[in-house]
Amino acid sequence: MDLLNKRILITGGSSGIGKQTAKFLIAKGAKVLITGRAEEKLLKVAEEIGAIPMLFDIAQHNTIQDKTIACVKALDGGVDVLINNAGIGEFAELEDVSLSSFQRVFDVNVFGLSELTKCILPYFQEQGYGNIINIGSTAASKGFAFGSVYVASKFALRGLTQCWQAELRKYNIRVTLINPSEVVTAFGTENREEKPEEARKLTATEIAHTIVSSLELDDRGFIPEVTVWATNP
Repeated sequence: MDLLNKRILITGGSSGIGKQTAKFLIAKGAKVLITGRAEEKLLKVAEEIGAIPMLFDIAQHNTIQDKTIACVKALDGGVDVLINNAGIGEFAELEDVSLSSFQRVFDVNVFGLSELTKCILPYFQEQGYGNIINIGSTAASKGFAFGSVYVASKFALRGLTQCWQAELRKYNIRVTLINPSEVVTAFGTENREEKPEEARKLTATEIAHTIVSSLELDDRGFIPEVTVWATNP
């Protein structure tokens, strides 16, 4: 796909993987809308990189339909790419895991993500094509200690992605799952400040490059799933 003038919606676009992906796509000539929950940060980043900001919390399920309409309107009435990047995590030993923890994480990583995708789908179907990029994790294929809640949400996302691939190919809608291993971003920090880079860990740049490369593949083909690991962690 030629990214020039493509209309792209990125959730969680004010930091980390979302922000870097937005920067790359804007440099390719795409029109990019980023969402976020912290208004001041969102507006600052959008101005910095040349994106359209939209205050949007996908955990607030009753607002998703109206927010989707607002996003599409801001993108000149259409959308070519949805990048489901927003995600949260909570980690605890099994004996300390609560139902409320599952609810909070699944509200964003699974339920809100699915509802947003459902709201975008009619635009893709009407125009006869579209692209969905789901940001998973290596946790989508292998669990780890203290990861019950987060890992379960990413396993669920992997299953959703495979279902959508089976359902949506007839509409020329490509659905790709991107699985990063550990990436140094603001993920998991209370103040949502970016962590300093570490020489042996991935950065948002590597994942953004993977996303853009997947989208630039000729429309006749798509990459169902790709995993990115640090070379020597």
